[in-house]
Amino acid sequence: MRKILFLCVAFANMSIAGAQSVNIKFTEYDLPNGLHVILHEDHTIPTVAISVLYHVGSKNEDPTRTGFAHFFEHLLFEGSENIGRGEYMKLVQNNGGVINANTSFDRTFYFETLPSNKLEQGLWMESERMLHAKIDNIGLETQRKVVKEEKKQRYENTPYGHLIEQIFKNAFSVHPYQWTPIGEAQYIDQATLPEFIDFYKTFYVPENATLSVGGDININQTKAWIEKYFGTIPKGKKPIVRPNIVEPAQTAEKRVTYYDKVQLPAVVFAYHAPAQGTPDAYALEMLGKILSEGKSSRLQKQVVDVQQKAVAAGAFSLPSEDPGLVMMYGIGNMGVTPEDLEKSMNDEVDKILTKAVSADELQKCKNQIENQFISQNQRVLGIVENLANYHVYFGNANLINTELERYTKVTADDMLRVAKKYLVKNNRLVLYYLPDSSKN
Repeated sequence: MRKILFLCVAFANMSIAGAQSVNIKFTEYDLPNGLHVILHEDHTIPTVAISVLYHVGSKNEDPTRTGFAHFFEHLLFEGSENIGRGEYMKLVQNNGGVINANTSFDRTFYFETLPSNKLEQGLWMESERMLHAKIDNIGLETQRKVVKEEKKQRYENTPYGHLIEQIFKNAFSVHPYQWTPIGEAQYIDQATLPEFIDFYKTFYVPENATLSVGGDININQTKAWIEKYFGTIPKGKKPIVRPNIVEPAQTAEKRVTYYDKVQLPAVVFAYHAPAQGTPDAYALEMLGKILSEGKSSRLQKQVVDVQQKAVAAGAFSLPSEDPGLVMMYGIGNMGVTPEDLEKSMNDEVDKILTKAVSADELQKCKNQIENQFISQNQRVLGIVENLANYHVYFGNANLINTELERYTKVTADDMLRVAKKYLVKNNRLVLYYLPDSSKN
């Protein structure tokens, strides 16, 4: 999952009112087969961005087959009935384009940017992925090796690489967020070709997809090409089942210790939090920024700079369609015990729980969020992704123009209220992520 860009220097001093005045125009409609289409015309530069968001992520997986959604992110670059094996990425790159994909708990997102005169080619390629993907034993064996190597490099050979995995594994007891998108390699090894084909025919269907296209396009011509390449793709024949498992309310603090090949201890607090788009989620996100965004943020200033208990500290969340987590972390300084680090972090949480944030902190936070919105929507790819996300998760693509207002309406009292509701000990996991050398 990619980190979003947070700052656009050229616009750093714009007011929130100014940001809201930039209205992003778009056209949206449904094809008879259920494919949702969103088009955004912008002739600033002669490029186009094409994306397809499939509403399938790791939470849709069978618990005995975790990693399927992420595996498909790789597998569907193998080619199709009409695109040779290994040629999919070359077709884009040879035309000066960029192509990639990513997978989360809730979605799989494919995208490419191309010169605008290659729009038709890009649409044809995405229609091939949706209808004629090459799923065979050769591709499975190739991508099994690729995914295993990715897991080895990103998780097993990276400091604190298992951190997110351990957080979600221990914070959730029944909800499928308990496993992360990378999944377990043995399940991918055990799965058979018919299982992969079944997953493809279930989730890679028009009614489970949102095609979002933006940039130097002609709306009418683009509609004609979309009809040509996507209009004849049939609806899926299998029901798309959405998980309806509700994680039970946590009633007591959980504590877990995990040992790994790291040099410094880390302490993480993971609090259960509401789903994205809910009023409380906006206030909690803003609290996270006050705790960790910038050199003057609370965790950075107190735990890192003043007390020198940590070399790094912060707070973050991974926005999720179902109720998820908001997390705080600290990586201890040399000679600092995890208990001392935990105490310093707890002190900052207690301050959030007992006193409303200052007017200056609140305004700074809103400015940071404004800059984030501006930065995301300066890129056509950012726009098409946001349009797709807002449609899929909230049923309202126009939130791209109005969601900022939800942040600006948050008050210091709102933040104090949600802190007292969610940032409490009986609602959290405390994870000690310790060096192997500290084992007794």
